[in-house]
Amino acid sequence: METIKPCAEMIKLNEIKASVPIDSYQQEISIELKRADGETVPIQHVHFSLENPVVQLSIQTMNNIEMGYNYILHYNHEQLPVIIGEVVRTRDFDNLYYYDGDDLGVCYTKTSTSFTVWAPTATEVQVTLFEKATDNKGLRFPFTRKAKGVWTTTIPGDWENWCFTYQLYTQHVWNEAVDPYVQAVTVNGEKGVIVDMEKYQVTDYLLPVVEKQDAIIYEVHIRDFSIHPHSGIKHKGKFLGFTETKTKGKKGTKTGLDYLVELGVTHVELLPLHDFGSVDEMNPNQHYNWGYDPIHYFAVEGSYSTNPLDGRVRIKELKQMIVTLHEHGIKVILDVVFNHVYIWESSDFEKIVPGYYFRYEENGEMANGTGVGNDIASERKMVRKFILDCLKYWVREYKIDGFRFDLMGIFDLETARIIENELKDIRPDLFLLGEGWDLPTPLPFWEKATIKNAREIPTISFFNDRFRDVIRGSSFHKTDRGFINGNKETVGEVLEGLCGSIGFQNEGLFTNPAQSINYMECHDNYTVWDKLSFTNEKEEENLRRKMHRLGTALVLLAQGVPFLHAGQEFFRTKQGVENSYNSPDFINQLDWDRKEQFKKDVMYVKNLIALRKAHPAFRLKTKAEIKKHIQPLQAPDHVVAYHMNDLYEIDSWNNIVVIHNGSWSTVEISLPYPGQWHIVIDEETVSLIPLYIVEDEKIHVKPLTTMMMFQ
Repeated sequence: METIKPCAEMIKLNEIKASVPIDSYQQEISIELKRADGETVPIQHVHFSLENPVVQLSIQTMNNIEMGYNYILHYNHEQLPVIIGEVVRTRDFDNLYYYDGDDLGVCYTKTSTSFTVWAPTATEVQVTLFEKATDNKGLRFPFTRKAKGVWTTTIPGDWENWCFTYQLYTQHVWNEAVDPYVQAVTVNGEKGVIVDMEKYQVTDYLLPVVEKQDAIIYEVHIRDFSIHPHSGIKHKGKFLGFTETKTKGKKGTKTGLDYLVELGVTHVELLPLHDFGSVDEMNPNQHYNWGYDPIHYFAVEGSYSTNPLDGRVRIKELKQMIVTLHEHGIKVILDVVFNHVYIWESSDFEKIVPGYYFRYEENGEMANGTGVGNDIASERKMVRKFILDCLKYWVREYKIDGFRFDLMGIFDLETARIIENELKDIRPDLFLLGEGWDLPTPLPFWEKATIKNAREIPTISFFNDRFRDVIRGSSFHKTDRGFINGNKETVGEVLEGLCGSIGFQNEGLFTNPAQSINYMECHDNYTVWDKLSFTNEKEEENLRRKMHRLGTALVLLAQGVPFLHAGQEFFRTKQGVENSYNSPDFINQLDWDRKEQFKKDVMYVKNLIALRKAHPAFRLKTKAEIKKHIQPLQAPDHVVAYHMNDLYEIDSWNNIVVIHNGSWSTVEISLPYPGQWHIVIDEETVSLIPLYIVEDEKIHVKPLTTMMMFQ
């Protein structure tokens, strides 16, 4: 028979729950709650519940139990150490121990270094300083407990570049942790590093304000960008790869930074570059990962630096990369992962305040809406503060221009609103966007920052998966088809997406078009080129190229914010791998040879970008403007055609007709007005200067073609 081990757990600030074997139950019992120093805590009431084979005890105290002490429950002859349980997830705990100070983390000066950590359930905290990262023994200093569960110490002397860890006595055991607010770490994040951030201040080029609808986002992974053998880039897979100019591919065409400038994108969106856990920084080329396994949110990933052994180098090189991009007119959006951590059991969050930072189901099980084993509890006050402090740090310290929130639907709406408001106070043009998927985390639907609640946070943009799927087919069914690859039933939804999904004809998703991130592929799921190999495997490559190019034209001409996956413009392939998060470089790398192979298609996309940037008609700001200036045209099956008129106050082109022919036949469309129409997009070419003029009442549009003309 299994032996029942007695246990006691604090579930409220004034309540302890205990389980003891039923054979220890007696009519006359003795119960006392004492601190480890011997002081007795007055008990108000004890409730017994016989639940064979245990007795459940509910012990309510006269007053709130003060954190920062070890407690022992004396039950007859048993002594039960009291574990801090679900009390840390109560609103009372959150309110009582919320700390609004701005001094968490490490504060270095040449004469002293201060350490401050929020650890209300700890009963003792120390810091150990190591002269070298490889040292096993160091100098240990005690912390003093302050109000709100904050622990702090100031150590005289100059400790620059020393390493450190915290030791915390909590839950009756010692844990070693790294400060969650740490700004620099040793290899693989094993220790924190004390750095003088003033030494790494740079003069950054302040770019002009770019309104959301004027942005063209280009999503790229640091390593993918330069790792290809023919990238022409010296610092392959590194931050510095983005700083090199005059790089060439095998046949002499532009690569790297010069190519980004030539293409005309306004923002690069970088996959996570905070310190993550799945790549060994000592052997960075032996493993690959996208970086959605965060460990330290304030610190920089070392595998992208030229010297991961020195925690300062990654800071310096990342700043150099950002400054260089800014100098070339390109803003930087960071992909941030505040929805989960790499391994929650070994995370610094769990070691410092066990049970607090993560979301739990009603049955006490760890929530797993993210699908990776844990959901960060953004609704808790100190979690929310951590997220805000971290975002503000990246904006102020690294001059970041925006954030893309991975699995943003895990966030609670209140946190999203506060992020929206407080970050705008720092940078009014800061670009905020995220994945608004509705995931099964234990929050009510109306409290989630999902795409269906987009109207509640109108200055945050959302990835428009509805538009994506009607363009290419569902991402969850590899043979499902969309507008570009054979599904004529999607015409109405395509038009809705082209109008910013604001409720042009159907029910709208967004309050304004800038909330719609229009895309047909990203780092996740199949690339469109690979998707077409499944949905249209019997078609010739040239036909699939036309489908693909039609999809990119839909994205770049739609109202809202266009988003391109790096290499999309030259038909990026991942060799049929759907989820390449840890696939090798030959799957994930940006293949610069394809850029040279499909240079005409790259020019087509480049000119689409230039056309969009030159004509505000494709960057309307409001739902009212879209409804005023866009009218659908009568068109055959599998064709989307619309007329943009009365644009004289907005655009140099007064009347514009756009036709997207998704069918495999040449179609005839009646034009809305007689007279000369200047063709700027036809089957093969995009041009800001008219290609030719037609005066017919009707226009013929070839299969799988976007056509545009103006008066």
